[in-house]
Amino acid sequence: MVKELTCINCPLGCSLTVTLEGDKVTEVKGNTCPRGEAYAKKEVTNPTRIVTSTVRVAGGTKEMINVKTEKDIPKGLIFDVAGALKGVTVSAPVAIGDIILKDVCGTGVNIIAAGNVPLR
Repeated sequence: MVKELTCINCPLGCSLTVTLEGDKVTEVKGNTCPRGEAYAKKEVTNPTRIVTSTVRVAGGTKEMINVKTEKDIPKGLIFDVAGALKGVTVSAPVAIGDIILKDVCGTGVNIIAAGNVPLR
């Protein structure tokens, strides 16, 4: 099987061709650096993503705060993570890096604040 990808590791956006035999990558073509090859292998065998969103803030100078996963999670869990964040409200003050939701969807990954919201 052959898959075509565009590398997202740098601004070059190399067009990658990945050849698989079963679930094993046998060849990667089109990358201009080793990061492209690593990206291609991971993307076709175990794709992951960082999830970004917002949650409500009570008692702060802003009503919402940006949040994100501490590290990437399996791509197939993106909508589950978004659903887990749907009803979350945190109390101000909130600082960058504060844990908003621990072990989201059993991934072992925390949702953290990506901004600051002081008390009103």
